[in-house]
Amino acid sequence: MKVYLAGYNVDAEVLGELQQKAAGRDDITPEVLSAAYARISRDPRPINEIRKDARTEVERARKSNKTIIFKMGHHSVAEHAVFNLDILEVSRLAMEEVEKFRLCSYTEKSQRYITLDKGFVVPQEIKGTEFQSLFVDMIREQNEAYAVLFEKLKEHVFGKYHDLAGDPKNHSLLEGWAKEDARYITALATESQVGQTINARTLELLLRRFASHPLAEVKSLGRAIYEQIAPVAPSIVIFHEANDRDLKTYPELQEVSRKIVNIHSSGISKQVDLVEWTQDGDEVILATLLHSCSHLSYEECLGIVKNLPPQQQKIIFKTAWRHMQFYDSMLREFEYVNFTFNIVLSAACFGQLKRHRMTTITTQSYNPNLGITVPESIKEIGMEKYFGKIIDKTNRVYDMIKKEIPLVAPYILTNAHRRRVLMRLNARELYHISRLREDAHAQWDIRNISQAMANEAKKVMPLAFAFIGGKDKYNEIYQHIYGQPPKITQAVLPGARKIK
Repeated sequence: MKVYLAGYNVDAEVLGELQQKAAGRDDITPEVLSAAYARISRDPRPINEIRKDARTEVERARKSNKTIIFKMGHHSVAEHAVFNLDILEVSRLAMEEVEKFRLCSYTEKSQRYITLDKGFVVPQEIKGTEFQSLFVDMIREQNEAYAVLFEKLKEHVFGKYHDLAGDPKNHSLLEGWAKEDARYITALATESQVGQTINARTLELLLRRFASHPLAEVKSLGRAIYEQIAPVAPSIVIFHEANDRDLKTYPELQEVSRKIVNIHSSGISKQVDLVEWTQDGDEVILATLLHSCSHLSYEECLGIVKNLPPQQQKIIFKTAWRHMQFYDSMLREFEYVNFTFNIVLSAACFGQLKRHRMTTITTQSYNPNLGITVPESIKEIGMEKYFGKIIDKTNRVYDMIKKEIPLVAPYILTNAHRRRVLMRLNARELYHISRLREDAHAQWDIRNISQAMANEAKKVMPLAFAFIGGKDKYNEIYQHIYGQPPKITQAVLPGARKIK
């Protein structure tokens, strides 16, 4: 057996220094990895020798990449090239577009942990219009409200949890609780930043979508990213320009929708509504578990399961869970049943829900008619009316802008404003969301949503979801099912939040 480390992420400034010290060297590019790995299927030489060949003939490697990707259609070779991007001074609204892509990783500046400054984006579409000063004044008023609420909430939190406040080590934790609720009054125009790791194939898709996007900010971001990538890897980011599929499809669908329904109608529905699910889901999972552990067809397994008494069905599930710990994922067989939820949630909450990229999420625009989510702590400090006045003024400004420049009106809306989301996911992913988001450490808004989703799932698949719950409840749930705690108990995390 032989294993070679082919490459790894290196800071761009270190690479720059390397290029300066090795003048004229042109193999400092991820393209050589893509080209080398693309040849594995047809070249009998060891991989490390193929890589060496690609490094010594970079132009040939680039030509090979273009041939394989463009002419032969094997786009997967571009996935071997990976980029790290620092994306700064982008609005929260535009950042949602960045974070739509499944096959990449990102870590965003958190409004829960960092005290917000006054940075915000003025959309290009508004600049120079009669709405610019109105927009800026409204954002500044929201930011002033954030500062007021943060100070009052901080005082409130330190008083409410005075035992914790007695230890200076907990002060940043308590301040974080105040920040995460004060941020509900800040706008989607607020600047954010993200560190992103993305392969070249997904990056190409991102660039194409951004080039076709109606928002000027998103278009500009796409161009800025391409300017950074093109000199380094011109052969693996090829289809990056706007196309009709991304430019025209949704606008045309929207036009068709106008003829069928009144798309401005927006009666408030349940916060979490299970609208579709796999019928007989408990039996489907049981059948797939039997299928994996036998030589029978799925149909035969399903027939057996349907004739099993409930107690025997429970034994199969208990066997599947017996050796799990709170950090373990469900067995893959749980992916064979699905749920579709209609969810009405705040922008703040959506910022957390969208991180679950293995789900299918489609969204409507933020809509003031759906109301707002007001943190309970705001009510506790007697600032609900103050909060409401800022929201009312925000809604008036939104309406004024929407009449003339509807595309950018959502920039002025706040983290408290809501949207409708349609979310489809399998049982395995729902367990993951529950473990993470129902935990005592989770923020209250996403915790409420995930609890509601779990409760809906338990109604239609009581056996499959008997083990669901947050990490902090894992031992308790295990003990209830098996009559004894798991062999390795959950560690108590330092600074764990078991309140709020």
